[in-house]
Amino acid sequence: MSNIDAADIGTSGRSEHEKAIEEHLDRIQREFRRGFEFLEKYPKSVTIFGSSMLPPGSPYYTKAYELSRRIATDLGYAVLSGGGPGIMEAAAKGASEAGGTSIGLRINLLRERHANPYTTDGVDFTYFFTRKTMLSFAAEAYVYFPGGFGTFDELFSVLTLIQTMKIPHVPVFLIGSEFWKPLEAFMKEEMLGKQQTIDQSDLGLFTITDSIDDVVAAIKKAPVSQWWRNIN
Repeated sequence: MSNIDAADIGTSGRSEHEKAIEEHLDRIQREFRRGFEFLEKYPKSVTIFGSSMLPPGSPYYTKAYELSRRIATDLGYAVLSGGGPGIMEAAAKGASEAGGTSIGLRINLLRERHANPYTTDGVDFTYFFTRKTMLSFAAEAYVYFPGGFGTFDELFSVLTLIQTMKIPHVPVFLIGSEFWKPLEAFMKEEMLGKQQTIDQSDLGLFTITDSIDDVVAAIKKAPVSQWWRNIN
């Protein structure tokens, strides 16, 4: 192969690579824009997280249903979730059956291939990070029910954003003391005590509770988050 041929192939390869990058960036930008424009329609909302694997009839499914129903009826806020099964379905069902607004921010996963039938509005995402940004910037409060890796990822993302003042310090509730208290103990004993990787004040970024009444009362007192002013 001549030097000219090799140079032509190299140039062509770089051109295709750069084109693919530009297309990828364009899709990401469009997804961010679509997400932020969608959320502008719902200035008052509560985001609910939790396992996609908890079935109807489980205690936490029932509690998520009841909390979402109360958010819709007592507060008139929209309820946001990932739009899938489990806790997400319970949240959507509680809000919609109460005549409220249930928003699903959906992503195509094998476990969550189909949206639950209770969302009243929603938007689809290709990228996890754009979807998580929308879930993290959109609410007057964040509520976490027991879950797996995804729930923990979303929890620590929000706590980090609040800790670093990238989003307002809105209420963060962890529902289910039996599930969450061991995590809090680990934070106190290992992260704060032995390793000193967090400050004492960081333990005040969230509240563990089993009381729906307490959650609703605290959300009612919380100011409306103007999240679009805090993107920095």
